[in-house]
Amino acid sequence: MTDSFLPPELLRILFAAICAIVVVFGNALVMGYLERKFAGRFQRRPGPMEVGWQGLLQLAVDGVKLVGKQLVIPRQADKVLYRIAPIVSFAPAVLPLLVIPFSPKLQGRDFDIGLIFILAVVAINVLAILIAGWGSNNKYSLLGAMRSVAQNVAYEIPMLLTLLSVILVTNTFSLKGIVAAQEGLWFILVMPVAFLIFFVATVAETNRAPFDLPEAESELTAGFMTEFSGMGFSLFFMAEYTYMFIACSLTVILFLGGWHGPPLPYAEYTSALWFFLKVYFLLIVMIWIRWTFPRVRFDQLLNFCWKYLVPFSLVHLLVTAVVLKI
Repeated sequence: MTDSFLPPELLRILFAAICAIVVVFGNALVMGYLERKFAGRFQRRPGPMEVGWQGLLQLAVDGVKLVGKQLVIPRQADKVLYRIAPIVSFAPAVLPLLVIPFSPKLQGRDFDIGLIFILAVVAINVLAILIAGWGSNNKYSLLGAMRSVAQNVAYEIPMLLTLLSVILVTNTFSLKGIVAAQEGLWFILVMPVAFLIFFVATVAETNRAPFDLPEAESELTAGFMTEFSGMGFSLFFMAEYTYMFIACSLTVILFLGGWHGPPLPYAEYTSALWFFLKVYFLLIVMIWIRWTFPRVRFDQLLNFCWKYLVPFSLVHLLVTAVVLKI
């Protein structure tokens, strides 16, 4: 008699995928509310206040509004590219969450090359932005897409160089292995320069202000998103918030000890609380940066990367290799 149940490993992956989707939408709701409220505080404005207590239901109302909006496709746009661009941006965002270790027990799948897997999947977002800019047949959109490609190609170099420093120390690409190596000492205390370079690079990689040149509403209307409305527009925003969550999760894993923190009751299951607290602290810092500093010029953006971040990350990698060899 054949067993009618699915294999346990397949069930685990399906459950992890459902949890990842819940995290994506839950994070979008939390980040949308936090962004508006913190923006109001930083700029002495109240933020959303009218819909629900302290504006808690404002995002639900906005979601209904976006779902009800008509999807208008520009007449001269490439309809296939225009339609698939938001999907190409949003759909892969779920995959990295399957390999991120939120706690010793809370992880979809531990790959030996989990770090490489996340970097490969996240890179698809650049392709989605390029497709959106090209398919819209709009000069502002195309300029925003070209900026995104140049910006991501530049800032991936110092980011990868700082990753190499961590890999040299831990000798593994496994995310859980990197967290385990920081049980006694977090890498931010050992490599503070690498932490700063990596965090700045992730802010640029996620197109957040002051590095939001692909959108740049003061110059390009909305950049690559100029021709998108309704659910197409919202998919890009949910993807941006998800990639921000992934970037901050990687920062926590690489430099802030992952789930490690002061002991909690039932630590095997509650240690995820420390992980999420660290992640959302970094996300609030990203919001703080956005609503505090003015947008840089594009030449300043690239000069800062090629003239400062790349040399500093190279020197840091060299020093790390020499110290380990000695």
